[in-house]
Amino acid sequence: MDAAKVLQALKAIGDGIVDAVRAAGPMGCPGGTLYAALMTQGCTLQQFESIMSGLVRAGKLRKSNNLYFVV
Repeated sequence: MDAAKVLQALKAIGDGIVDAVRAAGPMGCPGGTLYAALMTQGCTLQQFESIMSGLVRAGKLRKSNNLYFVV
């Protein structure tokens, strides 16, 4: 898979996570719930933490304790 396709796939994953957090509403979305959903697709804990920290650093999500919120 070339770099452009990898970036496109990562963007789609990130957008899907942000959409899921948005759907959870103002109470936030538990990280465990998100991880469980991604784990069924083969995502490891390390990959999950890397993706989520990237989304927080990019300003797409905010984390408070174990809850994620859309910024």
